[in-house]
Amino acid sequence: MPKYFSRQLLYRLRNEIELPALLMQLEWPHKDRAGRFCFLCPACGDFLTATNPRTNLGRCFSCERNYNTIDLVMAIEQCDFVAAVQFLESRLPNTPPMPR
Repeated sequence: MPKYFSRQLLYRLRNEIELPALLMQLEWPHKDRAGRFCFLCPACGDFLTATNPRTNLGRCFSCERNYNTIDLVMAIEQCDFVAAVQFLESRLPNTPPMPR
């Protein structure tokens, strides 16, 4: 199991997998609040969250944590960085895998 991942791969995982789509695939609790996608914060359990489609980041305003796709998978699936990257790698859009 590799412990080094290229910058290109990590960039793609953080930017090409949209947070709302990932949360729906994980069947994680989420809501559409006044046209904004909100999710249950895996750290504090509050719904005072938002996603920014421009940056593909999530934010919990209660516990003040920021999430990208890797952070969310680590928190929701309770796994380490390597397992989260491997989990997300299989969900990249249909393009050849990046070399490590």
